[in-house]
Amino acid sequence: MTKELYYDVDRAIDYAFEGQFVLKFYDYLAVQKTKRSEVEEFITSPTATELSDLVNELDEYLEGGSDYNHRYLREAYGHIAKPQARKIKDYLYGILQDAWQYSHDKRPGRKKGSKNRKRVTK
Repeated sequence: MTKELYYDVDRAIDYAFEGQFVLKFYDYLAVQKTKRSEVEEFITSPTATELSDLVNELDEYLEGGSDYNHRYLREAYGHIAKPQARKIKDYLYGILQDAWQYSHDKRPGRKKGSKNRKRVTK
């Protein structure tokens, strides 16, 4: 299961740079019935770190500048138009946000509005 998750995220990254935003990560995790421990493992994985680094690099590229780092990023991402780079950055960050949200929603404990709550009487 987890190898498939990492493969799908890597493919989503590749597709994003081709202009295709195919993975709705929260929905993917829900359909796969992914356990919270697996999502926590993903959040701390090298794949999520790579995703975070890509988001940071794209953010720096969009910011622009003339120092060495920005010139390096312009060389690396210069083939991508800035509006497209902004969409890619938002999409990749959305994958991380979905993982964080899914992990938060899968916390153990009683859910709000559950059937076990006390009834209010008049």
